Amino acid sequence: MQDDDRLAQPRATKERRGAGAIGGILVALGLAAAKFKALLAVLFTFKWLFLAPKLLLSFGSMFLSVWLYAQWFGGWKIGIVFVLMILVHELGHFVTWRNYGVNASLPMFIPGFGAFVSAPAGGTPAQNVAAALAGPLFGVGAAALCWVYGIVAGEPSLVPQARFWTGCAYIGFFLNLFNLIPTPPFDGGAVAGAVDARLWIVGVVLLGLWVLLFGHTVFAVVILLLMLVTAVPRIIGIFRGTFDPRGSGLLPVQRAVTLAAYLAIVFVAIAGAAATHIERGA
Repeated sequence: MQDDDRLAQPRATKERRGAGAIGGILVALGLAAAKFKALLAVLFTFKWLFLAPKLLLSFGSMFLSVWLYAQWFGGWKIGIVFVLMILVHELGHFVTWRNYGVNASLPMFIPGFGAFVSAPAGGTPAQNVAAALAGPLFGVGAAALCWVYGIVAGEPSLVPQARFWTGCAYIGFFLNLFNLIPTPPFDGGAVAGAVDARLWIVGVVLLGLWVLLFGHTVFAVVILLLMLVTAVPRIIGIFRGTFDPRGSGLLPVQRAVTLAAYLAIVFVAIAGAAATHIERGA
């Protein structure tokens, strides 16, 4: 009987181990199935169904813009950097509005004409002007990083990589400086309207001069038409007394701070563009 017991004990131990292993496998499979089920539940919620087309449209328009700018500028590298510069600018608007609890849209690219972030509900006047300034601020910051990378890489006239990144910095500074022209539909127009809408007159003159001197393109014509539709009627309203140029809702102190921030970003963008401009063939 003792020998039989001794034989039975190892068998019983093996059976328990086998049962334990099978039980462990079943528990693991059960957990995996539960996680997989939870993942499917998340993937097929209505939120994802509504968000997926927006993501597809946003990223699809971005990739199309990369392709277009690559054709224009003669290379994929510059096309990608160009689009990333625009993306960083738009993320400045997006992140700022989201931090204020405003349901802003994902950046949407219009190939050949930049991109935009929409916030239909909007926020308070101060929040809206902060979001308008955040785009150029982020954009100038990205251009400055490219400039630093170019400086670290070496002399632009001798090192191709340094020349490339310095050129990218110039593009970033110039794009954001152009966007700061104080007239709709630019961010500068939103800021000017918050400070004193009469500044739009300066913006219209500046944009008109740019179109006459350099803007012999479809892009320039479209921008000019947008300005005529958005800014000119309001300027006429100012002269007729039907539009209050200081009716943005900002307090005097907020107007002063906004103007100071705007001028500071403009100054940095001008200085950066001047410092990173490289003559062709240099």
